[in-house]
Amino acid sequence: MKIAIVIVNWRTPLLLKRCLQAISNDESAGAFEIVVVDNASGDQSLAILANEFSHVKVIANQDNLGFSKACNQAIPQTKAEYILLLNPDTLIVGSAISQLATFLDNNPRCGAVGPKVLNDDGTLQLACRRSFPTPAAALFRLTYLSKLFPGHPLFAKYNMTYADAEETCPVDALSGSCMMVRRKAIAPIGLLDEDIFMFGEDIDWCWRIKQAGWQIFYYPEAVIYHSHGAASRLRPAGATVNLHKGMAVFYRKHFSSNYWPIFNQLVYLAIWLRALIFIVINTCKSRLTRQSSL
Repeated sequence: MKIAIVIVNWRTPLLLKRCLQAISNDESAGAFEIVVVDNASGDQSLAILANEFSHVKVIANQDNLGFSKACNQAIPQTKAEYILLLNPDTLIVGSAISQLATFLDNNPRCGAVGPKVLNDDGTLQLACRRSFPTPAAALFRLTYLSKLFPGHPLFAKYNMTYADAEETCPVDALSGSCMMVRRKAIAPIGLLDEDIFMFGEDIDWCWRIKQAGWQIFYYPEAVIYHSHGAASRLRPAGATVNLHKGMAVFYRKHFSSNYWPIFNQLVYLAIWLRALIFIVINTCKSRLTRQSSL
């Protein structure tokens, strides 16, 4: 088999079913190796897999191990040349999976490729093509300069809003919601970083892939939809903490050695202050929503 698909599921049974049904529409679906890791969903997910998708290999965890550990359980059990990380809250359009594999076939120095990822409303999900989150790029986002000047190559570098979304281009990082990686690129760098529970593991993996000398491409001919946050909305505070922990781990691994300790402490403070602000805002919104519904 050329393509192995790894899906990590947590409490999104209906979206998982939709995702697997869409995969079956691919012209080469019969040759796909599919592994679903269920992180102790405790719902009908496992029953749906057993009753409707008997061809799918299932790893049923007794605890929620997070995205990185779950992927790392599945990847070594696959044999295919290309490995696709795919979220259960995605919807594949046509033969997008085969298109990504064909791109890797035609570009032997490409270690990873990702599709055009659309939100449910059809707008571009900016995380599908990114530059690395350097301190400067983070500053431009925090100060909203990236939104004030979305067409500026410097201020909008992180989300690359200055670039044409319909053009294939090299990028630093892709979205882990749908990311196809060449097995040969994984061999020298290892699997996903298990210090990152979820959020940020994709950027870290892309960093290591590029450091090993491989290229990474955004390929908009392949298209998917992604209902971003379908699972994380079930635990918003936990998702916010995990998101910012991923930021801190990535910075510590790849940038902290370039700066003075006092600067690093300020960066970590900014990361966790941002997390606190988001938690407070989301908590207030939830309370207001509950009160308005009474």
